[in-house]
Amino acid sequence: MFNKGVLLASSAFIALSVSACASFPGTRIQSEVNEPAPESMQARDYPHASMGHGVQQPRPNSAWWPEQLDLTQLRQNETTRSNPLGEDFDYAAAFQSLDLDAVKSDLRELMTTSQDWWPADWGHYGPFFIRMAWHSAGTYRTFDGRGGAGGGQQRFEPLNSWPDNANLDRARRLLWPVKQKYGENISWADLMILAGTVAMEDMGFDTLGFAGGREDDWQAELVYWGAEQEWLGNEERYSEEGQLERPLAASMMGLIYVNPEGPNGVPDPQLAADAIRDTFGRMAMNDEETAALIAGGHTFGKAHGAHSPEECTGPEPAANGVEAQGLGWDNSCGTGNGADTVTSGLEGAWSAAPTMWTMQYLENLYNFEWVQSRSPAGAIQWVPANAEEAMIVPDAHNPDEFETPIMFTTDLALKVDPAYREITTRFLENPEEFEDAFARAWFKLTHRDMGPSARYLGADVPDVELLWQDPVPSVDHALISAGDIAALKDAILDTDLTNAELVRSAWAAASSYRDTDMRGGANGARLRLDPQRNWAVNNPEEIERVLSVLESVQSDFNDAQADDVRVSLADLIVLGGAAGIERAASQAGHDITVPFEPGRTDASQAQTDADAFSYLEPRADAFRNYYDPANRRSPSELMVDRADTLSLTVPEMTVLLGGLRALDANTGGAEHGVLTHQPGVLSNDFFVNLLDMNTVWNATDAEYVFEGRDRQSGDLKWTATEADLVYGSNAELRAVVEVYAFDGAEERFVSDFVDAWVKVMQLDRFDLANG
Repeated sequence: MFNKGVLLASSAFIALSVSACASFPGTRIQSEVNEPAPESMQARDYPHASMGHGVQQPRPNSAWWPEQLDLTQLRQNETTRSNPLGEDFDYAAAFQSLDLDAVKSDLRELMTTSQDWWPADWGHYGPFFIRMAWHSAGTYRTFDGRGGAGGGQQRFEPLNSWPDNANLDRARRLLWPVKQKYGENISWADLMILAGTVAMEDMGFDTLGFAGGREDDWQAELVYWGAEQEWLGNEERYSEEGQLERPLAASMMGLIYVNPEGPNGVPDPQLAADAIRDTFGRMAMNDEETAALIAGGHTFGKAHGAHSPEECTGPEPAANGVEAQGLGWDNSCGTGNGADTVTSGLEGAWSAAPTMWTMQYLENLYNFEWVQSRSPAGAIQWVPANAEEAMIVPDAHNPDEFETPIMFTTDLALKVDPAYREITTRFLENPEEFEDAFARAWFKLTHRDMGPSARYLGADVPDVELLWQDPVPSVDHALISAGDIAALKDAILDTDLTNAELVRSAWAAASSYRDTDMRGGANGARLRLDPQRNWAVNNPEEIERVLSVLESVQSDFNDAQADDVRVSLADLIVLGGAAGIERAASQAGHDITVPFEPGRTDASQAQTDADAFSYLEPRADAFRNYYDPANRRSPSELMVDRADTLSLTVPEMTVLLGGLRALDANTGGAEHGVLTHQPGVLSNDFFVNLLDMNTVWNATDAEYVFEGRDRQSGDLKWTATEADLVYGSNAELRAVVEVYAFDGAEERFVSDFVDAWVKVMQLDRFDLANG
């Protein structure tokens, strides 16, 4: 369902069906025509066949070959041409130039200036903006770090047309005058979250603060939101055992969280509690944070179901005509807004003061006996048993009328479920504890995808260290010099550690980074801590030995310093990788220096949320030819996904994989894809041998594993996985491979490999100008 003037971003969020939303817009490639063309002229023969009405449209390759590897995710990392602000635009500097107090003042004025085209409930847009902010941030999920407020993705399909986001197009239009006034100095992504936070403050709630720094995207992100082909479907995301598919979090296609009427419309509060716990947990919230968010969020605003969505609302924005100018869900019933607003089909407010911070939500939840009822649109909701004595809620548009408060099935879950009941009764008895819990949970919800606090901008950033921010200690010593770096490289290379071991360890540390939520990376040296040191992909026994050697090098160096110069283990792990690559390149005849920037520090186990970090464990890493057979997608598909989380382009992904194969960086000593007779040497052998026509490849009995045999003798030459061979079979990847397999391409290969390597090593260096 979906709601309009309230943050239905709690578990209660929004789940009635929407008219004209039976299938995803834009999925149909070819329209029917009145008369079929001759067979020789039909669309199956011509990629540019007619789409009907004489319109010619190209068909994507996926229409012909749906199994072909899709590189679209990486195309988003390849260019900034769609960004009208240009490559040199510095959003951090632009945001810091803002008078943030002036922006907040304008927002407060906007919130109490009701517009005739979309009247504010009770004369205040605050609850509407809270819902907008919540739904912007509430798509975040822990398994892959995708979703969240970053990029302002709520402006683009499919999110701008999700049933759960109905009428939020109006919220963004209401914000346009503020955005227009401050222009590029505040992104839509920041503005939507700021509006929700200021709304709470204007209604009397003390928030924890606000941090800017979310740059806008200029196109829709390619995210897997589920396999369903209809809005509000959930048939394909749950297993027969009732397990929700990874990496999904929401219970239905087009919802932020779960159906507020109850799972699949079944009004059972305990079943709802189970669904809430699963979904909110997948969005990084524990029971206390979940209860605080639902109770705090539903303190404000109302749900809107004055009429039936099916009977009154038109197409979502993506399916509407150009004359609608990006708006959707036009309401043909009554005035179409105000008292006639249709969003979720649920109708009513939770408290008697929906534009004020009060304890009324929890007081009403426990003071009333709730009985099942239906909204005017027919949606299941709950009202007090003594309804005639509970007419305490002022009508949102007629102050002379009063209504009963309402609850959703998902609200009653907080009272029925034993764990949630213990938390909410404690909140009810301790209002200050409730307020603090909600402030922290709201801040986490709206900032979870921003990564470490080093990325936070603005005067309202709270002076508090939170475990979910993955804190690392500040640098409290002098950094190593160029001379120190050279000496440490020599000391590392004087040990018995091989090129491959040094490279594998540095890659294991740095490649844990996810650009989706800016978590992981080498900074903090969490490779030595739980849970990362035990990840199968990292060769735990090898990692323990390598780190032990590096710690000895670290200790010898630090003990020898007469001043306060120190090297962290985090820096030394990355430096070891650089040293190994330089030696490997030298063995191939190339004299190179791998750029290195010191300044990383070592986090403690107490600064590490082991449970949260467990979600970063790779289930596949094609760069190390690691693949868990439990995966549902192929190694090459997961390779593209992992390259995307590392913000790599197609050429960067290609050169890194080929170089790491040559360096013998595979997990567990596997030889698959190591297409070289000199493993551990930085050569372009992988590319040259992959394209060698003297090798014939055939599948083996092992899934995704292939044998390469000599075309003449039949002798076994190599083994490889699908993630290796796709570079020769996919036309776009093969085009890049050829560049690195040309005669004389060795220097280009080494240079490009080093550039891509350094990029990965520095992805989490937000303290650097290019971080």
